[in-house]
Amino acid sequence: MKTGVFAVLMAFLCGIVLGKILLPILHKLKFGQNIYELAPEAHKKKQGTPTMGGLVIAGAGLITACVLGFVVPGSKQMLIAMLLLGLLNLGIGFADDMTKIRHKENKGLTPKQKLIIQTVIAFAFAVWCYMNPAIGSSIKIPFTGRELNLGILYIPIIAFIVVGTTNSANLLDGLDGLLTSVSYVDFAFLAVLAMMTGEAALGTGCAALVGACFAFLFYNAFPAKMFMGDTGSMFIGGAVSAAAIVLRQPLLLLLIAFWMMMSSLSDLIQFAYFRATHGKRIFKMAPIHHHFELCGIHESKIVVIYTVTTMMLSLVAYMGVI
Repeated sequence: MKTGVFAVLMAFLCGIVLGKILLPILHKLKFGQNIYELAPEAHKKKQGTPTMGGLVIAGAGLITACVLGFVVPGSKQMLIAMLLLGLLNLGIGFADDMTKIRHKENKGLTPKQKLIIQTVIAFAFAVWCYMNPAIGSSIKIPFTGRELNLGILYIPIIAFIVVGTTNSANLLDGLDGLLTSVSYVDFAFLAVLAMMTGEAALGTGCAALVGACFAFLFYNAFPAKMFMGDTGSMFIGGAVSAAAIVLRQPLLLLLIAFWMMMSSLSDLIQFAYFRATHGKRIFKMAPIHHHFELCGIHESKIVVIYTVTTMMLSLVAYMGVI
């Protein structure tokens, strides 16, 4: 547990330094965010804010995890799996951000391009989990103390969870500090869960990502000086889903990643209702955090509500595993 605390502190300091180094570089390269033309009016003034700041979270987390995570006793394969899935998804996000910057508009890789690459990566990860004796094809059922063996269906189900969580994290990254704040709670819960189950290396890696998120908030909290971009959101989505899955607790994502899931669900509901009613909308704007914003709730208050709610749901999730 002390190693986990040290990981938070080390990653925090590392992230602060990386942010100080990266921010002027992004300004100099003019790697600014291109705001979606249909975004709320208040977001238009954010045009040009440096993006791809997710490199701070990934960099600080990776450095700390490598320094501390690989020296603690026990298996390191779970830690490697989490970092690798996060970095592979970061690569997709990086390509998406670079495409947007090059085209000078909020259009990166096409949804089809991203989905194909994400699916290939997710299936490869699911196959590795399935063939790993320490994970296998069983998942734990929270609050019951039981397990469910999915057999060969484990592979497509897990792949779907990875892709869904990654894209949901991407959708949640719409307000200053929102995904960063929710994510540090998720990683803190996963760090505790990993430590409880004897996965000290994975727990240290998750703790490092808590510290990295704390550091990034210095630059990403309202008013944001830097956005994480798809580079950061896809890294977070991949890392969160990987940690829960290798701990055989993917169902807990319904609780700890509730707002990520709600972002996707509200988007799907909006689209389906729009098509069915030939142009009518349920929400003023999707994902749902933009609906709250257009209802007059300041984005900083939405961040606090989302973060506190995630903390409460994480406590519920904790009750489901003890």
